[in-house]
Amino acid sequence: MALALFDLDNTLLAGDSDHLWGQFLVTRKIIDGPHFEAKNNQFFEDYTQGTLDIQAYLAFQLAILAQFEPATLYRWRESFVTEMVLPIIAPQARTLVAWHRQRGETPVIITATNRFVTGPIAQALGVDHLLATELEECDGRFTGRSSGIPCFREGKVLRLRQWMQENRTSLDDSWFYSDSHNDLPLLAQVAHPVAVDPDPTLRQMAMEKGWEILSLRQSTLPTRV
Repeated sequence: MALALFDLDNTLLAGDSDHLWGQFLVTRKIIDGPHFEAKNNQFFEDYTQGTLDIQAYLAFQLAILAQFEPATLYRWRESFVTEMVLPIIAPQARTLVAWHRQRGETPVIITATNRFVTGPIAQALGVDHLLATELEECDGRFTGRSSGIPCFREGKVLRLRQWMQENRTSLDDSWFYSDSHNDLPLLAQVAHPVAVDPDPTLRQMAMEKGWEILSLRQSTLPTRV
């Protein structure tokens, strides 16, 4: 089966779900606002600049999940997705996913954001296959640590190759849509790399390499769709 791979944050979404989850917790006064926001914003800036220490970020972000009962977390998550994520699904995201499905290609979301945050978002977008940073659990609770290879930069390539081996597929005639220069390792692997509402570094790279540049935040998609 041919694959249509999609980054999530700032690609299918017109925003960053991981960053917004932190903002949601601050707004609800679940966590300390000024301290958390300062660190959260700094990690987001590091990501933008391509200098993010993924392990340090995960230790910071996932520690919150270990503090609360899963039932409480899932209740908060439901409100979060409804209030903050569904409104920022890019206008043409579902149309593009549907176009690939009609062509017989298998949509897969591949994201650095953890599965706790992204699981219901993938469901809302109608995508059955999700590769995300996995969370460690013990006795039915999150430990505050990640599990396995974080799905970030070169880790996306490794995680995807594991998944393809398990599902007996390949990158032949594959697509990958992303907004971020952090995804250059995977963009370089696919047959059809597409820069979606790209950051300046990725836009420049896409122009130099002749990759398609696309916006999912417009009212229509290009004629190929």
